[in-house]
Amino acid sequence: MNCFYIFKDKSKSKRKSQSDPVLRDKGKPETSALNRAVRSMPSPRSIQELYKENEHNLRVFSYEELRDATHAFNKLLKLGEGGFGSVYKGTIKPANGQGESTIVAIKKLNKHGLQGHKEWLSEVQFLGIVSHPNLVKLLGYCSEDGERGIERLLVYEFVPNRTLEYHLFNTATPTLPWKRRLEIMLGAAQGLAYLHDGLEVKVIYRDFKSSNVLLDQNFTPKLSDFGLAREGPTGDRTHVSTAVVGTYGYAAPEYVETGHLTIQSDIWTFGVVLYEILTGRRTVERNRPLAEQKLLDWVKDFPHDSNRFSMIIDPHLRNQYPIRAARKIAKLADSCLAKNAKERPTMSQVVESLKEAIQDSEQSQGSTSVSPRPVKSSSKMVDHRSRRV
Repeated sequence: MNCFYIFKDKSKSKRKSQSDPVLRDKGKPETSALNRAVRSMPSPRSIQELYKENEHNLRVFSYEELRDATHAFNKLLKLGEGGFGSVYKGTIKPANGQGESTIVAIKKLNKHGLQGHKEWLSEVQFLGIVSHPNLVKLLGYCSEDGERGIERLLVYEFVPNRTLEYHLFNTATPTLPWKRRLEIMLGAAQGLAYLHDGLEVKVIYRDFKSSNVLLDQNFTPKLSDFGLAREGPTGDRTHVSTAVVGTYGYAAPEYVETGHLTIQSDIWTFGVVLYEILTGRRTVERNRPLAEQKLLDWVKDFPHDSNRFSMIIDPHLRNQYPIRAARKIAKLADSCLAKNAKERPTMSQVVESLKEAIQDSEQSQGSTSVSPRPVKSSSKMVDHRSRRV
C-alpha cells in the first residue's frame, strides 16, 4: 500500500467540557424524562474495547512458524509488495498440529518503511472485530521484538484471484465482463455498508481503490488492507481530524483540503472506482494526452445523459453492455462525487442502485443501443500507483 502524506496531523478535537449532569426545567418534566433516558443509554464501545472482546479469535504465531510457512520468505512465493511490506503465500499447520494445513497470505512488515507498527496494529484491531463475506478475514498475527529487531506480520485467508485492478488494467488477461464488474462493485459496496452501519461503531475505510479489492475464485470481492482505517466520529462530532493519507487520485477533495475525515470520504472514492470500471482507465494515466490524464476531469466532457457518453466506455467490452445500465452507473458515480459531501448517497443507497443496474443488465441480455466501435490498440499502461505528493 503506497500512500501520500500531505499534511501533518490536524489539531486534535478539543475535549468538550463536562456539562451539568442535569439541565433542570421544572416547567417541562417530559424534557427531564427524555434527558434521563438519554443518559441511561449505554455509550458505544470503542474499537479497542470491541477488539478486547474478540481478540481470542485471532491466532498468535511465532516468527519461526511463519518463516517456515513461507520457506524463509522465498521470493518465488511473493504475492505483492506495498508501503507496509511484502505479502507471501504460505502454508500453516493447525494450532493443535492435527488436521490439514491451510494456504494463507502472510504480510511482513518492511522494517525500513515509513508505515509500520501503527498501521499493523490498526489492521489487527479492525479486522479482529469485523465479520463479513466481502471483507478479507484475518486469521492471526505475529509480534515479536528481539535480536532481529521488531517483527510484525499478519496472516490472512488466501484470496487466489488477484485484484480488481489486475483484471481491469492488465491487457494480458481476458476482459472483465460488464455484469461481473457490477457484481464486484456490489459486493464491495456491501462490505463498505457493513463498515459504515453494521457495527457498534462506524468505521471509515479510507483507502478504497481497485488494488485493495481482492477477488476469490468465484470473483467474490473482499476488501483488504485496513492499515488506514479509522473509527468514525461519535456523538455530535461531524468528522475525524487526521493527517491526509490515501492514494493519489482517489481521496475526497474536502479531506485533502482540511484533513476532516468522514464516512462520505469513502463514498467519493467509490465513485472514482465506478468510473474506472466504466472506462477501463486508471484514475491517473500520465502516458495519455494532457486532457485525458486525470480520469475525473476527462469524463466530465461525456455526461451520462449525452449522446457522447458511450465514447468513454471501456472499448474492450466490445459493446457487450446495456447502455441504459451504463448511464445509471455513471449517474450513480456522479452522485458519489458530489462536491458537497452531504449530497452524496449513503453506501446502503449505493447498494440498492447497483442492484437495479444489475437487474437492468440481466433484462437487457447484453444488448446495446450504441453502434459498434473498433477496439483501440492497447498501449502499454503506466502503473500509477499511490505516491507521496
